[in-house]
Amino acid sequence: MTEQERPKCPHCDAEMKKWRVPENSTWGVPFFWVCFNDECPYYVRGWEHMQKTQNARASYRHSLNPEKGTTGPLPCWSSNAHKDHIIDD
Repeated sequence: MTEQERPKCPHCDAEMKKWRVPENSTWGVPFFWVCFNDECPYYVRGWEHMQKTQNARASYRHSLNPEKGTTGPLPCWSSNAHKDHIIDD
C-alpha cells in the first residue's frame, strides 16, 4: 500500500486517516492509517469490552501499518485521544 492510497476501515467502511506515530515509537514508520469514526462498531464495542475484561475506561481504534500491512488496535482513553496526531492533507 502506498502513501497515496487511502484505505477504508473494515469495520465501518469509513476512510482512514494518516496518524503520525509518536517520536519515540519503535514502530519504525512515520505514520499509521487509523479509523477515527466515533461511530465505528469496533471503537464503540471497545468501551464495553475494555471495561469488562480490563476494568479500564478505554477503547481502541482500528489501525493499519502501511509498510507491513499489519492491523491492530490503537488504544485510546477518550474520543479525542490521538486526534492531535492526525496529519491528513
